[in-house]
Amino acid sequence: MGKILVLVLALLGHWGAATDPEIEDEELRARDFLQYLNRKDEEGNNRLALAEWAYASNITDHNLQNKLAVSAELAKERKKDWEEVIKFNWHTFSDPDLKRQFKKYSKLGSDALPEDKLKRLEKIISEMQKIYSTAKICDFHNSSKCDLSLEPHLTEILAKSRNVDELKHVWVEWRNAVGPHCKVLFEEYVDLSNEAAKLNNFTNNAENWLDNYEDPQFRSQIESLWEQLKPLYLQIHAYVRFKLREKYGEAVTEKGPIPAHLLGNMWAQRWRAVSEFALPYPEKKDDDITSELKKQNYTAMKIFQTAEDFFKSINLTEMPEIFWEKSILTKPNDREIVCHASAWDFFDRKDFRIKQCTEITLEHFITAHHEMGHIEYFIQYKNQPVPFRQGANSGFHEAVGDLIALSVQSRKHLRKIGLLKSEKDDPENVLNSLFQIGLDKIVFLPFGYLMDLWRWDVFEGKITPEEYNCRWWELREKYQGVEPPVNRSEGDFDPAAKYHIVASVPYIRYFVSFVIQFQFHKTVCEKAGQYDPNDPSKPLHECDIYQNTEAGNALKKMLQLGSSKPWHEAMEVLTGHKTMDASAILEYFKPLQKWLENENQKNGAFIGWEKSTKVCVKNQKEENPKSK
Repeated sequence: MGKILVLVLALLGHWGAATDPEIEDEELRARDFLQYLNRKDEEGNNRLALAEWAYASNITDHNLQNKLAVSAELAKERKKDWEEVIKFNWHTFSDPDLKRQFKKYSKLGSDALPEDKLKRLEKIISEMQKIYSTAKICDFHNSSKCDLSLEPHLTEILAKSRNVDELKHVWVEWRNAVGPHCKVLFEEYVDLSNEAAKLNNFTNNAENWLDNYEDPQFRSQIESLWEQLKPLYLQIHAYVRFKLREKYGEAVTEKGPIPAHLLGNMWAQRWRAVSEFALPYPEKKDDDITSELKKQNYTAMKIFQTAEDFFKSINLTEMPEIFWEKSILTKPNDREIVCHASAWDFFDRKDFRIKQCTEITLEHFITAHHEMGHIEYFIQYKNQPVPFRQGANSGFHEAVGDLIALSVQSRKHLRKIGLLKSEKDDPENVLNSLFQIGLDKIVFLPFGYLMDLWRWDVFEGKITPEEYNCRWWELREKYQGVEPPVNRSEGDFDPAAKYHIVASVPYIRYFVSFVIQFQFHKTVCEKAGQYDPNDPSKPLHECDIYQNTEAGNALKKMLQLGSSKPWHEAMEVLTGHKTMDASAILEYFKPLQKWLENENQKNGAFIGWEKSTKVCVKNQKEENPKSK
């Protein structure tokens, strides 16, 4: 028996000796292959980014055809490379870094489609973007003037006009100009996206998108976060509805959803414009920051230089010269461009740009910091292998600039850079500021959630084309408590009125961002000595990390990882925790929530909302009621 055991052990040892060198040899070959693939991918991504930039910054058929041609050529190359990737037995690799790169390369995305279908998918998305970016409507006051575009005209009207009929006109006509023209294209987009997902071994495109978060419990975590934050949203919703009712009378019901066109934003996703008549303490109204920016002769260039100064002050990297040479920071007059603000990585480790049709407003001032946050992330992880040149997850990328913007919006910082003239604060000033930030941050949360709830259900077949629009409004009412100003039907296609829908940009990243940016903020503020939960003189909402290198260095460590580690680990590097947590955002807004609860009780404001009286006609053959 003993001799047999010795023989078996010897054989096992022999096999182990034979097998281990084979695995090591494959890993060596894999490393060589990855070096080749990274160089090739870097060059290919650069070509594609240049072609996409050319089209987004000058919408012409020539630029579109060039973009599609470059994309088709790269898709062929990537498919060939992918066929080589899957020959490696990468699941058995001992090096986790190597294994992770192969895992990312093993997901081919839409390039898995046959060439003709890939070309069609990209053409559909480009066509929907073109419809959105070039749409114009007629002026409410002058029906012969029909050149009003979303940026800046419609955005400005919705923010500033208090004429209910004008607001309704802009809201409806924008959706008429975009939605019906995109509906059939979107149906085909869904089919092709699902087909591509299946070729990548996903059940549908919802599963494909969610794979970015590397967590099978992700959807339930997001639902839990929303439930945690919902009570605060209900309070701000009730207060704003009460104030809108004071302003517009019977146009706003006492207990129903809020009419979406009265909230100062095309999608009712941020309500800051209503603070003009809804401030908690209007007699303590500060200098208007937008007016101050104009008074101090801020230009688009000065706004971005101010943003750069903040990043440099915390020991992050200044913008390279090429950024200033090639970015588009104002809307050109000589061509159509995609005005939606965006940051670009050209994958050559030196070319980074922003495209933004900057207006001299507080909103665009904040957006500039947000977009530069993306650029800073690009710069910090530029030396990672190509598959790791991404945020730890998509929400991380969105959170970085917003994290900085939390400091930028603080009264302490605005005073420091001369945009706030008052010499000191009192609790009423502070509460006004918190309310305005809440109209951006808290109000956005249900919209940031429902956008992809709708799309996940569309991709999964739970929402069919025959009910796209009505189910959209069911979700808008359920989560946001808003309603359309007029009845809707399936002849409309209102989701397409939002850029990310037509551009195929997943949106749950923004919900994630709005939660984790406060987690990040709390951490860097503690490191900067600006926040102490046990010291009332250092509340979280008054923190400003400007000029604090310890905070910046802590942030930099996380940014440099890119997506080389699962996001839970990247989060732990900065915060010491591996999970998303809404407690920081609730801590930030605690004084506001307490005030809202007291004020709503005093006003007898109804918390929540009853069912909307607006209808959505599901049978397209019925009369379209939108004109009623």
